[in-house]
This record gives sequence, C-alpha cells and structure tokens, in this order.
Amino acid sequence: MSNSQSKRIFGLIGKHVDYSWSPLIHNTGFEALGLPCVYTIFNIPSPEMIGDALKGSRALGIAGFSVTIPYKKTVVPFLDELSPEALSIGAVNTIVNDNGHLLGYNTDIDGFAAPLLPMAESIRNRPVCIFGNGGAALAAVEAFRLRFSPSSVLLVVRDTQKAEDMLEEYAYRDIVTIRAGREIDQPACSKLIRDCRVLVNATPVGTAGRNDHIHSILPTGHRLLHDGQIVYDMVYNPPETPLLAEARAAGATVIPGIEMLIAQAARAFSIWTGQELPIELVRKTVLAEIEKSEA
Repeated sequence: MSNSQSKRIFGLIGKHVDYSWSPLIHNTGFEALGLPCVYTIFNIPSPEMIGDALKGSRALGIAGFSVTIPYKKTVVPFLDELSPEALSIGAVNTIVNDNGHLLGYNTDIDGFAAPLLPMAESIRNRPVCIFGNGGAALAAVEAFRLRFSPSSVLLVVRDTQKAEDMLEEYAYRDIVTIRAGREIDQPACSKLIRDCRVLVNATPVGTAGRNDHIHSILPTGHRLLHDGQIVYDMVYNPPETPLLAEARAAGATVIPGIEMLIAQAARAFSIWTGQELPIELVRKTVLAEIEKSEA
C-alpha cells in the first residue's frame, strides 16, 4: 500500500484512555489484512465536548469510533440511529460514520457472550451473578438474557440506588435482583453467590496500577468459589487477576478479560470493514505487549 494513499481513520473516544489496547488490536488487524486504515485515541476531557467531537467527525469524515468509559451513554443523543442491542441498554461502544449518518452499536453484549457460548447449556435455568453497576454490567445482564436464559441475575453493587437508577429504563428489570456488596458476609447472600453457575466481575477491581489491584472482588475466607462455577473477569490487565487466581485454585472454570476485549473488538472490526479480525494473531500480539509492559 502506498503511503500517499489516504487512510480511513478510526479512534477510541474516552477519558484518560492512553492505556487502552484497542489501537494495538485494530492496527494489528488492519496491517495483517492490508487495509488502508489507522486507529488512534481521542481523549475527550469532558462530556460537554462530546457533541462537538461527533459533529467534527461528520465534517472530517472520521470513519468510526469505539466508545469507552465514561461516554457510552453520553454519545447516544448525538447519533442518528441505534442498533437493537444499543437501544436495549441505552449504551453505545461502537459508532459507524456512514457519509455523515452516525450509527451506534453495542458489541459488548456479543463480545461478553462469545467465550461463554460453549457452556451455554450448563447456564440455562441456573442463577448467575454480576459484580458492578456500570455499562459493562448492564451489557452482561442483557447478554445473559439474550443468549443464556439464566433463572435469575444477581447484581452485587456498592451503591444500590445507583443500580436501581441504571435499571430504571431497562425493559427486563424483573430478572435482576440487587444486593449490596456489604451483604456478602451474611449467610443468605453468601449462599446466593455460591449457588450461581457464573460469577462476573464487571468492575475495575483487580486492574494493574490501581490501588486495589492486589484485591479480588470477593472477600476471602467465605469459600464462595468452587469447581461448579465459571468465573469471568472483565479486567484484562493483568491477564491473571487475583479473582481468577482464586477461582483457578478453587477448581472453577476461568475466563480472562482479554477474551471479551478481543471478541467485542472483533465485532466492531467486522462492522467497520466487513472483514474478520485475525483473532489468534491479535491475542498473541496483545499478550506479548502486556508481558512486555509488566517486565
């Protein structure tokens, strides 16, 4: 490809997201497939600037965006159209600019579901549990409802009012039971968690570089994890979080966050390009880069 050829520009809209692996994922894919595209980061300091940013993207012809914390809901009013998934949870993580017409998608739902699909039968009609009350937690709730039909979804949160607000406009509110994290110590709540087929961490707890990175989302000593569970951590750096290490030691099946990160990116990649992201190459590249950053 000649360097003089104009490239389609894609980017990540977020705040303080220089740490993101998204440019590495997408640029690895573009390069491997010889596509004239480039992916970069747009750090937007405040929600008030999102409208201007998207208006500017129409004028500049920026081809598409990923959207991350804290703007997945902020972008919604500035888009022309939403996919059914984005509409169902009122959050967008992927935008396509089709000649100035901005379409919003949510690939977190299918991205979350992808690594669980081989175990779908064992999840059906069983309870599942999600820690967290942000957009990622809601995407997990919707993924469970759409793809796995669990008997119930337990949402364990720090702030129950915030969780109620988040679920206020969610059409399937009745499948979700909210519990405060401080209740985990109580036998009734402990039992609910132990009975769950899947436990999901949809919070940043355990992320490298945070002051709580050495912690697991679960209190120790309550023997909440066992070999009948699937433990899924959305945190992808480090690849083996404290929660996953505990789960592995307890004999549970573990799913690291890099699986969701790559699966949701693969869906965005195919929405933008109509081509398949070379997943094995991307996984290898990202893991090597994470290892390098830890060294």
